[in-house]
Amino acid sequence: MKKTLKRILCELLKDSSKSDRKLAQQLGVSQPTVSRMRNRLVEEGVIKHFSITPNLNAVGFEIIAITGFTSGHSDTIWEKVRKWTMSRPNVLFAARAEGKGRNAVMVSLHANYTDYHNFISEVKNEGRDIVADYDTMLVSLGESVIKPFSLGYIAEILEKSEDSP
Repeated sequence: MKKTLKRILCELLKDSSKSDRKLAQQLGVSQPTVSRMRNRLVEEGVIKHFSITPNLNAVGFEIIAITGFTSGHSDTIWEKVRKWTMSRPNVLFAARAEGKGRNAVMVSLHANYTDYHNFISEVKNEGRDIVADYDTMLVSLGESVIKPFSLGYIAEILEKSEDSP
């Protein structure tokens, strides 16, 4: 990736609401150059969309659940898993995985323990032909958070890789 494209990406990771004019000033390039490069990042699929990162606890979520599953291996089963997880807006991420005797993982948000309990009951009931077994780690989004979730940290990684030979 060209250096200027990477620098624009890094700045947008830190704050996606920055205007092209502000980015141009920061990077010492013209505003049309920034606009063209931002569009290129989107067209090439490097940037999927522009979004905010809310304080999850402040908007009403107390728990993140990280759930490892054991599921069948057929394409039919994986398609059912994909459809089920895509229909649940509180599922932030789901993928095939490997480790701890599991072959799938899901990250979901929950308002409280009762909300999580109802969710996992749905998983057990609706997924009984898909999910053989599962384990969940519940993470409190309260005062126990040591490092808050942010994609802005990726900018630090990319910036460091820029400095290396």
